[in-house]
Amino acid sequence: MRNALLETSLGSLALTARGKVRDIYSLSEDELLFVATDRISAFDHVLGSGIPDKGRILTQLSLFWFDFLKDVVKNHVLTADVAQFPSMLAPYTDQLEGRSMLVRRATMFPVECVVRAYLSGSGWKDYQATGAVCGIALPSGLRESDRLPEPIFTPAAKINTGGHDENISFEDVVAAVGAENANALRKLTLDIFEKASAHAESRGLILADTKFEFGVVDGEIILADEVLTPDSSRYWPAESYSPGGAQPSFDKQYVRDYLESIRWNKQDPAPSLPEEIIEKTRAKYLEAFRLITGRSEL
Repeated sequence: MRNALLETSLGSLALTARGKVRDIYSLSEDELLFVATDRISAFDHVLGSGIPDKGRILTQLSLFWFDFLKDVVKNHVLTADVAQFPSMLAPYTDQLEGRSMLVRRATMFPVECVVRAYLSGSGWKDYQATGAVCGIALPSGLRESDRLPEPIFTPAAKINTGGHDENISFEDVVAAVGAENANALRKLTLDIFEKASAHAESRGLILADTKFEFGVVDGEIILADEVLTPDSSRYWPAESYSPGGAQPSFDKQYVRDYLESIRWNKQDPAPSLPEEIIEKTRAKYLEAFRLITGRSEL
């Protein structure tokens, strides 16, 4: 197993942002370099251990989905072939291979475009309290993980302070980006979800919910950031689906369970993970990759 890459360093290249997973570098006024590290976060904190190959898995999954969805929506990817990157990046190939994308710089919408087809996570909590999700009334008597009558658009405001994004109403989206853009984002989100969930179903997976980020390039809305990875989406094995409680998923379940078991107070400094949890979590990400893409190797 490779060592986990927790942080990139690309010489004098300007680091634009360092998120929970991605390091973003500015190459020009029009181009950015996205590098997915092996960092892993839980409860809004980046942990002391990484998951080897996680960044490669997330990048390769996003590239699969960007290509799969290209007939529905354009995306920001220019190339993921390191050999086609600018020559100044050649010394850093070992950090970039398989986990980086050269992308168009977009003017991003300040909205997380969330779609839910099942009642889980913060949507379940919202429903328990209000009988609705993001102001959308739902039938009474639904159980945790129940399938909704139809997928619903439940946006969130982007909050770049390390905390949870805040659920907002569609009216809030209209106020933030205008009615034309709001309607376009909702339609794109639901159209993408319909195609992606059909593919997931064909691979034995339930796509319970996911979130997308969109931006504008040359006056056109495009899909950006990551797409339909286990970090941004809730995938459940279809064969074991049983509503009425939480479902096993292909994400950070082992990590969260471990952190709860050691009674971490969810404050810095975040703990490191034992080898067993790292290996189990890596295996889950790899399993999701293999099921979704049909490929056995990264």
